[in-house]
Amino acid sequence: MEWREEAIVLGVRRHGETSVIAEIMTHGRGRHLGLVRGGRSRRQQPVLQPGNLVEATWRARLDEHMGTLVLEPLALRAAQVMETPVGLHAVQLIAAHLRLLPERDPHPRLYDGLGIIAEHLGDPLEVGELVLRFEIALLEELGFGLDLESCAATGRRDDLVYVSPKSGRAVSTEAGLPWHDKMLALPAFLIVPGARADEATLLEGFRLSRYFLSRHVFAPRAIPEPPSREAMIASILQSCRQSCAASRSPG
Repeated sequence: MEWREEAIVLGVRRHGETSVIAEIMTHGRGRHLGLVRGGRSRRQQPVLQPGNLVEATWRARLDEHMGTLVLEPLALRAAQVMETPVGLHAVQLIAAHLRLLPERDPHPRLYDGLGIIAEHLGDPLEVGELVLRFEIALLEELGFGLDLESCAATGRRDDLVYVSPKSGRAVSTEAGLPWHDKMLALPAFLIVPGARADEATLLEGFRLSRYFLSRHVFAPRAIPEPPSREAMIASILQSCRQSCAASRSPG
């Protein structure tokens, strides 16, 4: 058995004296593991860093075997990933989210989302927005998608400012006002074309996705939220505050 496909490196773990087991995400074959012989060598280590785009060749005698991987570099993004805490935590978080999915189960939408995040690590707010959209897409891929197209109570498609914690559907201002304290905020940048996130609306978005991830994914599986999630959010806020302080300083 053999296949070849572009992939993004998620991580590695040691195996024996010189090899590693690499974890990659592919477009058509999902999250995949494989043995990389000599993966701890100086030549291989730069290729095997999380976030790198590689050409993966997988071989095994039978399809159900782990098999071996040969990874050739296409785009070495590791330096950019590790340049800031935001990028590092974001890639770690996405890798943790992808481990919620069955191995070798294709999810091309999530692969594309990971690729976009890995290519846009320079702007902390943009990273946060992309990761949030990834989490919402992950919920949909797991069968718990949110319906943010129209109001659950009236059917209207404008003035949507809430999400019902029970149904996961959008709710308009008028329909949700009596239950304001029980509703989740729906940030405008998730539904309004061209709208961008700021610190406040990004935090609202992460509270929204956290609620449904905890309810449908983490709690039923009795697993904690990945620590990299809170670390990424804190790094984004710190970076934004530093940028604001720098812009206010004289000269």
